[in-house]
Amino acid sequence: MTSRGCESDHCCQQNPNPVVKEKGDCKKDSDETSKGELVISVFDNKNVFELIRHIMDPEHPLTLEDLKVVQEDLIDVSDEQNYVKVNFTPTIPYCSMATLIGLSIRVQLLRCLPPRFKVTIEVTPGTHNAESAINKQLADKERVAAALENIHLITVINECIPARSKG
Repeated sequence: MTSRGCESDHCCQQNPNPVVKEKGDCKKDSDETSKGELVISVFDNKNVFELIRHIMDPEHPLTLEDLKVVQEDLIDVSDEQNYVKVNFTPTIPYCSMATLIGLSIRVQLLRCLPPRFKVTIEVTPGTHNAESAINKQLADKERVAAALENIHLITVINECIPARSKG
């Protein structure tokens, strides 16, 4: 998304020059079908990272992986206990897009993971000044459901999720 020309430091594009991080090697423990779909037999942090790494930042034409918003070592998965937890790190401590980023991650995982998984999305501790409030919003099923019924919001989320990885 692009900024709308506002001169305020507290809206639109808050971080006009984000730091782009070096990407690590991502080795997949999955197979691709002839249609390019991932088929995952056992879920682990690498598989989950592969599902979310290409989500686009809502402010910049960069992926969450490019900005180190999502990192493989901040993902905890238990295939046996049907549990996925993703911590994400906003690029700045006052990022107004943090809730939208968290919702984008949640939507991608809800679309891609089997329904047996309990998915938890949280801000990495100590990386955002409204960490507690954002985590509370992302954990509230009713708030998340209401947000996903908002046509504008789901349109923005869909723009962040690459077409090839949509469920």
